[in-house]
Amino acid sequence: MSVEVGQPVPDLALPASGGQTIALAELRGRQLVLYFYPKDSTPGCTTESQNFRDLAAQFEAANTVILGVSRDGVKSHDNFKAKQSLPFELLSDKEEIACQLFDVIRMKNMYGKQVRGIERSTFLIDAGGVLRREWRKVKVPGHADEVLAAARELAG
Repeated sequence: MSVEVGQPVPDLALPASGGQTIALAELRGRQLVLYFYPKDSTPGCTTESQNFRDLAAQFEAANTVILGVSRDGVKSHDNFKAKQSLPFELLSDKEEIACQLFDVIRMKNMYGKQVRGIERSTFLIDAGGVLRREWRKVKVPGHADEVLAAARELAG
């Protein structure tokens, strides 16, 4: 079962960069951007993460926390976060708990082979924990700006 726009997001806790565990319920009172990306340190994922990084202060001003999510492990996330100077945490979803909740796993073609992977997707959750916006099949250019505009609008 996956969460739909307008529904409360069930609480989940995942291991995160910096050796911590982050529970979504702990973030209530602030808006949350969850961006799902296929893999640390790949070109599109790096660009997307840099775009969110470059707008982080503006998201903060809109009372919005940013969290990146992929199936990579915490060690990979720590390296990626350090290399790209990301000011937000990255969640490790090896068990695909969040991936299933937000229905982002798809069959994709990679070098002519079918592989299961994360479809680049972003979700905006309000301060009360309700899913308000979703972007699927995300194209990286301009995406972080569009999410910021939605976060500002939601923050009022």
